[in-house]
Amino acid sequence: MYDDLLAEYADLERQLADPSVHADGSRARTLGRRYAELGPVVDAVRSLQSLDGDIATAQELAADDASFADEVITLEAQRDEVAGRLRHLLLPKDPNDDKDVILEVKAGEGGEESALFAGDLVRMYLRYAERQGWKTEVLDAVESDLGGYKDATIAVRARAGGTWSRLKYEGGVHRVQRVPVTESQGRIHTSAAGVLVMPEAEEVDVTIDPNDLRIDVYRSSGPGGQSVNTTDSAVRITHLPTGIVVSCQNEKSQLQNKEQALRILRARLLAAAEEEAHAAAAAERRSQVRTVDRSERVRTYNFPENRISDHRVGYKAYNLDQVLDGDLDALIQALVDADNDSKLAQAEVAGVGTHGD
Repeated sequence: MYDDLLAEYADLERQLADPSVHADGSRARTLGRRYAELGPVVDAVRSLQSLDGDIATAQELAADDASFADEVITLEAQRDEVAGRLRHLLLPKDPNDDKDVILEVKAGEGGEESALFAGDLVRMYLRYAERQGWKTEVLDAVESDLGGYKDATIAVRARAGGTWSRLKYEGGVHRVQRVPVTESQGRIHTSAAGVLVMPEAEEVDVTIDPNDLRIDVYRSSGPGGQSVNTTDSAVRITHLPTGIVVSCQNEKSQLQNKEQALRILRARLLAAAEEEAHAAAAAERRSQVRTVDRSERVRTYNFPENRISDHRVGYKAYNLDQVLDGDLDALIQALVDADNDSKLAQAEVAGVGTHGD
């Protein structure tokens, strides 16, 4: 197994050294991503092989001189550490981890309070993206009367891709407990908002037959500029085979709204296809960390206690104010670690080891 990985890495290195390869930007990026992905694996394999040789030598010396016994123990501990790291590196990769994200936040039951909470979530994700150096684009948004969001759709992109690998754990029902601004008696209310996270699909990922689309145009509603409310610039696209409906009205141009709606539609179709595939193999692929299921409550934001709780992994912290300001790293890392631990446990059950050819 390791010989194959080393050979592939050497071949990638040879191809990337060829100037003609870089004439094709798409091919060069694909090869570069794979080369970067294999780099840490190859480093760990080479360390493991080197330690195996050192251990064999130390054992031979220890057979004649007992003072080398401690050296054997030290080297074996180092080998165990490298072997554990290699096991994690060889875990099955999510094929979408290098993709960017389209994230939707929808107010749930609870009227204005739910819309205000949805607005808090939107701002949290925008600030988190800013902290990461990612680019964001609001594709569509429907504001509420008090400044929240009934519905908002955001594209999140990184220069090298990969926003999916962090944000995919955000999907689900997010619950808030606080005294609403509309509450005169000071009572704590509970409301919720739904978050749906989808890998952004390229045109090569999803093929859409124009004959499968019904496109309606209508006049935009809500606050806007001079032309937003006076022309039929809003676009609603219905994908007839699946019944998926996407609407966009943020842009002044009907063409721009159509392009944004098609981006969202492609992402939804890719997510639906993958959800169907995962459901078909649920017995084998079930994970402790659910990623894109809006039907389950995943997190609670308790304002009176300044507490954030993620119910999937038992995470709890008392820095809700910081989290809402975009400090999501510790929370997301807990979900990443739980997902990796689950995959590692499954790999060990399946008999995946660290000894190669």
